[in-house]
Amino acid sequence: MAGRERGPTRGPGRTLTTRPSGPRLFLLVCSFLITLGSFAVLPYMSVLLHQRLGLGLGTVGVVLAVASLVQFSGGVVGGALARRIGLRATMLVALAVRTAGFAAFVPGLGSPSAAIGALFLVSCGAALYLPANKAYLVEGAAESERPRLLSASGSAFNAGIALGPPAAAPFVLTSPGALFAGVTALFAVVGLGHALLPAGTAAPGASSPQKDGDPAAPAGRPGGLPFIVTVLSVYVFMFFQHYLALYAVPRTSASFYGGVLMGYACLLVVAQPLLSEWIAGLSYRRAMRVGFGAMAAGTAVIGAGGRAGIGVGAALICLGEIVLFLKNDLEALARSSAAPAVVFGRQRLAAGLGAFASGVAGGQLYGAAEDLGTARGFWFAVSLQALVLPALLVPLAGAVRRRYDGSRTRPEKQAAADGGPRRT
Repeated sequence: MAGRERGPTRGPGRTLTTRPSGPRLFLLVCSFLITLGSFAVLPYMSVLLHQRLGLGLGTVGVVLAVASLVQFSGGVVGGALARRIGLRATMLVALAVRTAGFAAFVPGLGSPSAAIGALFLVSCGAALYLPANKAYLVEGAAESERPRLLSASGSAFNAGIALGPPAAAPFVLTSPGALFAGVTALFAVVGLGHALLPAGTAAPGASSPQKDGDPAAPAGRPGGLPFIVTVLSVYVFMFFQHYLALYAVPRTSASFYGGVLMGYACLLVVAQPLLSEWIAGLSYRRAMRVGFGAMAAGTAVIGAGGRAGIGVGAALICLGEIVLFLKNDLEALARSSAAPAVVFGRQRLAAGLGAFASGVAGGQLYGAAEDLGTARGFWFAVSLQALVLPALLVPLAGAVRRRYDGSRTRPEKQAAADGGPRRT
């Protein structure tokens, strides 16, 4: 199992060792810089596409939804590519694609089609990069180190998310060309740094040993409890991310909403590493109860209260995100026989499915609540989903998986009853 200090044999004669802390520290710093550069521009894409390039809001919504789906679901391609060409090579390809995307925005600011093409290049680069990045962090690490490494990675990403938008705000509308040029230069420098990373000792295409309790698990098939729970986690969370502004700004102010987002990001950055060992020690079912319970309570409090309710609700949802997102990744690694990059690619696919479903359902649900004259009802409906959907779908997924496993083992049992395969 990959959790030992001197890692497992990955095929005949292939042994993983724990990487030095230097490359991991470099990746954590780059995680911050990459997210800082990305979120200096991506949150403003709707403004640039609509106000500067004249696209209708309906078109803008479709473009952003498809780009998000590509960015998440393309993680499966990123995981498969990492398995074939290696982790460092995949990160270099991803950064080259993303750098080209940001560079294409500079001439693309005068052309809607060029800007959309540049956006999809950036999305494709993000899809390829993250599975390889997270796999490089945990490959060869002791299993006890994984919570700390993944939580530190999450904190680095969230710090960039928090600081990117305010850092770019003065330049987005006044000098977007210079902003995109600066982000392009940042990604080029980060890419050059990645070229100096050690390639790692795991050979591309090497397969992982089977995990105990998961015999003959198919490495290429997404599924299992972590996949289902990740879909549900992101589905519930994205209601908060997509619709809090629509609810909070008219009832409070834009500055209050901005303060809530800043506080949320700071809480994520600080709390996730502090809680990582506790989260790792939770059973998966207890983590689900804590995580979905916090999200259900948080959305209900948002609907029930004013400023205080929004602030307290955001803090509770933050706790739910920390618990569920980290525990889902840890469980996916522990339960799968696939290489870490493949596992993280599947997790990105699950997140994309959850985000897409939330986007489709959220608009209808919020519109219906407004038509009834009670936007607060939207949050109570989300709270109810956070309680009911895991209780319904998780046991159902387990029953389907057991039936699938049973159907696979029956031929083997029959062969054993018949005396096993005959040799001629």
